[in-house]
Amino acid sequence: MKNTLLLGTRKGLVIYKNINDNWEYQNTHFVGIPVSIAAADSRTGTWWAMLDHGHWGVKLHRSNDQGENWEELEAPKYPDGFEIKEGLAASTRYLWAFGEGGKDHPNRIYIGTEPGGLFVSNDNGNNFELIESLWNHQSRKESWFGAGRDHPGIHSIIVDPRDSNHITVGASVAGVFESKDGGQSWTPQNKGLKAEYLPDPDVEVGHDPHILVASESHPDIFWQQNHCGIFKSENGGKEWQDVSQKENLAHFGFALVVDEKDPQKAWTVPCISDEVRVAIDQALCVCKTENGGKTWEVIRSGLPQKGCFDIVYRHALAKNNKYLAFGTTTGNVFISSDFGENWTVLTNYLSVIYSVAFV
Repeated sequence: MKNTLLLGTRKGLVIYKNINDNWEYQNTHFVGIPVSIAAADSRTGTWWAMLDHGHWGVKLHRSNDQGENWEELEAPKYPDGFEIKEGLAASTRYLWAFGEGGKDHPNRIYIGTEPGGLFVSNDNGNNFELIESLWNHQSRKESWFGAGRDHPGIHSIIVDPRDSNHITVGASVAGVFESKDGGQSWTPQNKGLKAEYLPDPDVEVGHDPHILVASESHPDIFWQQNHCGIFKSENGGKEWQDVSQKENLAHFGFALVVDEKDPQKAWTVPCISDEVRVAIDQALCVCKTENGGKTWEVIRSGLPQKGCFDIVYRHALAKNNKYLAFGTTTGNVFISSDFGENWTVLTNYLSVIYSVAFV
């Protein structure tokens, strides 16, 4: 079992460990610095911390000894002369996603960034290269745009465990893109999605997936929490089905996880859309489905039901076997040891939480 919890927060990387089925605070790294995402490579055990350093910009750190020591690496950098749009130079403004490169390439990792660039390293982060085929996709300059941030960002990276040349990414706002040739070419995979905020909701590119995940046991089954609902695909993203249930609150949110063994089981944390963005009725809940989104159960046990303004960001919900954990925008962390049926407070005293990961 994964017995460590990495919490990327507005004020550092906070570590908890499971000791005799009790989660206990261990330490904090990078105190006072925003950690946009923290992750661990399941192939090598390497920990990764991606920092948003404000005045000093983005920073990338690597640890090969579970946080005992950290090494700063040069963060992904856009080549000179590259532009977001005419007259606006491209520079790395945010590190948004981490992806493993497949078991046959143990030193390959991917990082997704704002303003919409996907970077690859084949030497475990010592050097990064922009995947120019995606950056130069014909749709980018006209149909990719920022929503909650100034520019589009790649926040989800899925590498097919059966074929490391098969890569799928989620970009906000743009949509889902697939490569079957190791990143040499890319195809939009947005059929069935609805961009309700655009004049033509059925556009090929211009969709807003908030998070994109694939089933570990059935890698052709994808889920996404989208700005316009919850969608599922059973053919690797070629076609998407809306599995939202507004009457059961399962519609708008940012985070979503799927069960490791059963691809029909998924969890999300809903909130009110657009301008407000607080918990629905100021009461925090988790929505769970066990039948692929045909029906959703609303779970409230152990969660605050009055005066709650918490929402959960896209990388701040995680699952590991019977455990689920999520962190909120007001620094609260909740954990469940029974597949999300009941929740307890891990801590109330952190800053904004950007990412949660079991390692």
